[in-house]
Amino acid sequence: MTTATLRVAAADVATAFRQVRSGAGTPAARIWLALGTVYLLWGSTYLGIKYGLETMPPFLMGSLRFVAAGGVLYLLAIRRGDTAGDRPGTRQWLAALAIGGALLVGGNGGVILAEQYVPTGVVALFVATAPLWMAIIDRVIFGRRLPPLVIVGLVIGFGGVAFLIGSPGSGHINLFGAALALAAPLCWASGSVFTRHVKLPVRPLVAASMEMLWAGVLFGVLSLATGELGRVHWQGISRTSWLALLYLIVFGSLVGFSAYVWLLRSAPLSLVSTYAYVNPMVAVVLGAIFIGESLTPRIVIAGSIILAAVALIVVARNRAAAATARAAAPA
Repeated sequence: MTTATLRVAAADVATAFRQVRSGAGTPAARIWLALGTVYLLWGSTYLGIKYGLETMPPFLMGSLRFVAAGGVLYLLAIRRGDTAGDRPGTRQWLAALAIGGALLVGGNGGVILAEQYVPTGVVALFVATAPLWMAIIDRVIFGRRLPPLVIVGLVIGFGGVAFLIGSPGSGHINLFGAALALAAPLCWASGSVFTRHVKLPVRPLVAASMEMLWAGVLFGVLSLATGELGRVHWQGISRTSWLALLYLIVFGSLVGFSAYVWLLRSAPLSLVSTYAYVNPMVAVVLGAIFIGESLTPRIVIAGSIILAAVALIVVARNRAAAATARAAAPA
């Protein structure tokens, strides 16, 4: 089943690749450069978080990252596009608070906390289950019918999660860390789904910057509430942690996200969606190379199962969306 699923995903990506090559719009080289940027930068953020956590408190790191990235992005984006008709008001700021809290505080915060208990590559594999949670939320809350391939993908994917967690004994995953790592994609999926049902600014970079700013504020509140700021010794934060934070701000949040937003408008969705199962592989490889995280047979097998399930769900949902678009198109 895993091999067949990957073949289906590869066939869809090949189709998307032909669409890119034959398209008359954006040059294919720019699309593949942006896609490679998202693959590498988002896959490397797990390692960046790990280095940052060596001497920097988790909530403080999240606050500094998103206040800085959100502030810079807001100043750059607010002056571009429809500045007259797309001015953020109270409703838009409240929507950004809700979505930023779910996506970045719940999603990214879960990753930050989980990496204190679970290897970075394993956290990335858990985060890869976000498409599974999105399918469940769509079905349970919004009553959307799930294609049969999505149902199969859900069964396979959560089977892979169960195998990855394992039972107590040699090679098992810390259960508390696993719970945090699973909460992260659930929050990310919730924010992603509900983004379609709130009033955010039309300009995506403006909306993203507002979500980052709120996330920075919320992380700051958590840092204060948990006493981090009272215990932190600024002189004790290493140069490595500061450089990791700078990397997360510039490359993880600004460059990576900007490339992703550009891809959504310039490349086939079936191609852009491949980040969901490429990023975890990048994270696993980087964790093994730079910090010596072990690649046990359980991680390799469970990771293959999870990524195959994610590929199956992404392909099925892309095909369903394409079929709906064709049916709605005028004859």
